[in-house]
Amino acid sequence: MAVKEDNEITVKVKVSAEELYRFLKEKGFHLIYSFSLDDIYFVPNKLDVETMEIRNIVAKAVLTRYIVRNDTGKVTQKITFKKKEINENGEILFQEATDCEVLEIEDAKKLLIVMGYREILRIKEEDSVYEKDGFQLSVKNISGGDILIEAEIGENVGISTIDELKRKMIEEEIPIFTDDFFVKKAEVELRKVLGRK
Repeated sequence: MAVKEDNEITVKVKVSAEELYRFLKEKGFHLIYSFSLDDIYFVPNKLDVETMEIRNIVAKAVLTRYIVRNDTGKVTQKITFKKKEINENGEILFQEATDCEVLEIEDAKKLLIVMGYREILRIKEEDSVYEKDGFQLSVKNISGGDILIEAEIGENVGISTIDELKRKMIEEEIPIFTDDFFVKKAEVELRKVLGRK
């Protein structure tokens, strides 16, 4: 079992995936690796998702994650629980992800169902991790959704705060929306599934 505590920012991209990949290459970023991700969110059967706030639903979710590295074909399967401390402005102050690798994702899903959980959301995405002079970012191309960029403090050399990470993204002139540095993809996608604005 692994616990990860690095904080991150996630921003929405203004251009298409192809334009973004071209821009990053022209700015001197190079592709380190890419992978596909299939996340399925499970919540307790007893949750009244029709009346609950989206954020509170996501906070109760347990994920099954099926990850395939595109270069090696290596498959990683795990169950993940995320815990986030979010302030009144929607900024993530702290987050922690606890992962437990499993041998077979289908068995993990069956176990969650037997334990009283149900599937509520599925997010498939193609991720491409880029690097330039120690600065790493991950482009998240969500199937049927947005294109996001995620950058973590712990993965970036010389960056130790969220404010430094924000400044770096702006300095690199990456075509992003700067009104929200804490886009929460699960909340965005669950809002669509539940038909909420």
